[in-house]
Amino acid sequence: MEASVKINGDFSKRVVEFSDDIPWVASPMKGVERRPLDRLGDEVARATTVVRFAPGSHFSEHVHTGGEEFVVLAGVFQDEHGDFPAGSYIRNPPESKHTPASEPGCTILVKLWQFDLADRTHVRVDTNKLGRVNDATRKGVAVSPLFQDERENVRMEHWQAGVNHAVEADGGAEIFVLEGSIIEDGEDLPKHAWLRVPVGYDLNITAGEEGAKLWIKSGHLPFVTAPHGE
Repeated sequence: MEASVKINGDFSKRVVEFSDDIPWVASPMKGVERRPLDRLGDEVARATTVVRFAPGSHFSEHVHTGGEEFVVLAGVFQDEHGDFPAGSYIRNPPESKHTPASEPGCTILVKLWQFDLADRTHVRVDTNKLGRVNDATRKGVAVSPLFQDERENVRMEHWQAGVNHAVEADGGAEIFVLEGSIIEDGEDLPKHAWLRVPVGYDLNITAGEEGAKLWIKSGHLPFVTAPHGE
């Protein structure tokens, strides 16, 4: 990975960020602010970021050359494909385009340039309406699948209070706490905490007293590169 390392660029290490504690940074677009979690690259970057749209803010139409994946954390995200409330999961694959906006305002967790560049699969899911399946091997955990291919597995997991289980991380994993809290490696991770663990990490978590709702991506970290091999 030969690139300008910006934020949390060593993917061989465990990383935790408490996103609610990170100061908002203005973006080039008026009314849009960011909390960076990780970043590889310069102007065009492989990035994981919490982004806040002020009410009435919008972008001009643009192409996502490297793809865009996001979860709506609050408010309503809007583009020409529809209105996406909190709980929505969207994958806009490489070479797709849209015109983002939010009349009421919204906050999203967004990942850029983290796709197979040949991927052309669109996903638009309201997870509030999505079913869940009890995990036969992990009592107290229910799973809502979001996307899976040869490179990664993306899902929501709902953990009952106090349950303790391993999470598959042979190919690395990222967890964003949507609701409740978890404990990992003796560290309390509350709502909106983000955890990234490297390939081969022994990941074991315990749900907090109120349980936990988690967005999880696993298997993808062997493929980490900066855009265009920068």
